Amino acid sequence: MSFSTAWLDLRESADNAARDASMLADVRAFLAQQPDPVIVDLGSGTGSTLRAIGEIPARWRLVDHDPALLAEAARRSGPMVETVELDLTRTDDIPLDGAALVTASALFDLASARWIDVLADRLAASRTGLYAALSYDGVLEWSPAHPDDATIRDAFNAHQRGEKGFGPALGPSGASHLAEAMRRRGYRVTIADSPWKLGPAETELQRALVTGIADAARELDVGSADAWLRRRLAAASSAPCTVGHLDVLALPA
Repeated sequence: MSFSTAWLDLRESADNAARDASMLADVRAFLAQQPDPVIVDLGSGTGSTLRAIGEIPARWRLVDHDPALLAEAARRSGPMVETVELDLTRTDDIPLDGAALVTASALFDLASARWIDVLADRLAASRTGLYAALSYDGVLEWSPAHPDDATIRDAFNAHQRGEKGFGPALGPSGASHLAEAMRRRGYRVTIADSPWKLGPAETELQRALVTGIADAARELDVGSADAWLRRRLAAASSAPCTVGHLDVLALPA
C-alpha cells in the first residue's frame, strides 16, 4: 500500500512529538559508536525518520516502492542519501549490505508474522540493529467518549489485520511480535509507548484520521460508521484523541 505526501506531511509533527525521546537518544548513541554507519530506512516515504534522528554522521539508504515519494525524499535530503525503489515484500532483495541499523516508521503494524520473521533472520545474520517506531497498538480514545467509539475501534483494529501487501497483517500486535522475534535471535530489545496526543492544534490530522477509520469500518459493514464519522468530524477541534503506538529498538547483544 502507498501513502500520499500530503498525509505523510500532515502526520510528521505528531509523529515527532510521539517518538520516545529516550529511545531516540539510544539510537543516536549506538550510531555514534559505529564507524561510518549506513542506515537503511524501510518504507521511507519522504524521509521522516531521517529528519527525526537528525544530524548525525551517517549515510542513509531510503527504500520505498513509490518513486514519487523517493524523489521528494531526495529533494528534501542531502548528498549522503541514496534512494532505492523496491517492493518491500521482496524481503531477500532489501539492500542491507554494510548496514549498521535498519529503521522504519509506522510499518510493522502493516506486516505479517512471516514477513517480520524473515526480515529478523536477515538482520540477525548480519547483526544489524533495528529501530522501528510508531507501530499502531490498538488504542483509540477520545475525550469525551461516545458509546460507538468502542465498536468503531474494534472494527478498525480488525481491518488493520487484513491484507496490506505483506500477507495477513498483525495490526496492533505487530510491534510485540517484532520485539519477541528479535529477542529470540539474541538482541537486546527495548519497547516504549509513543502515542499520538491530538488536540486542537491537530484538528486537520484528526479529521483525516477519523475519515480513514470510518472508511475501514464501512468496509466491515459497521452500520454506525457514517453517524460516528459525522460526530467525530464535528468534534475534531474539541475532543482530544489518543492513538496508541509502540517504538521498538533491537540492538545486537
